[in-house]
This record gives sequence, structure tokens and C-alpha cells, in this order.
Amino acid sequence: QVQLVESGGGLVQAGGSLRLSCAASGRTLSFDTIGWFRQAPGKEREFVAAISWSRSSTSYADSVKGRFTISRDSAKNTVYLHMDSLTPEDTAVYYCAADVSFGNIRSTSRSYDYWGQGTQVTVSS
Repeated sequence: QVQLVESGGGLVQAGGSLRLSCAASGRTLSFDTIGWFRQAPGKEREFVAAISWSRSSTSYADSVKGRFTISRDSAKNTVYLHMDSLTPEDTAVYYCAADVSFGNIRSTSRSYDYWGQGTQVTVSS
């Protein structure tokens, strides 16, 4: 099985930066894509970004494109989400998720098979 653990969340001022980490353990070769999702209070969980091992490709939601960068450290089985120019609208619980299917990166939460517990990101004005 695959276990995902997020870290790096916290409180940051508007305009600041954070780096979130998603550490994978277990049968890590069983998945192809790691995605990041976020959920703000009263909002539906939404896609943020994803990275594919097989295609070395990335995908971003329009709301974060140009501000967030997803990357990976294969030796550590870890995926990172670098978040720059943060605004209060970025406040949410951020989750990483693994998709075992090969193919194009998918942006719906139902497409992902394993989920972490989430890490809170709070951006103050």
C-alpha cells in the first residue's frame, strides 16, 4: 500500500511563500501521478497542481499558474509544492494524492486512489 504524508503548512503573510512536501512510502512504484488539492471552509475540494513520473509533465489550475511550482525529489520519494505570492484566497487545507493510472494528468479528486491527511495553510492580510 501507499502512504502519503503532507508537511510544510503554516501561517504566512500575504505576498509570502511556503513549500509544502508530500512524502510517499510503501509501494511507491504503484502510482504515476501525485496531485495537490485544496479545500477552503465552505468550498468544494479543488485541484491545484500535479506531476507525472512517466511523462515528466506538470499541470496547474489557472488560479495558481505562475505562482505555484510543483517538483519532485525521486531519491526521497517526495513531491513539493512551492507557493509564491500567496494571498488570503489561498487559505485552505492542502492535500496530496496519488493516482495509480497511467496516462494524462487528471484534475478530479475521484481519479486519485490514495490521500494524505492534509496540511493547513493560512495566509494573513
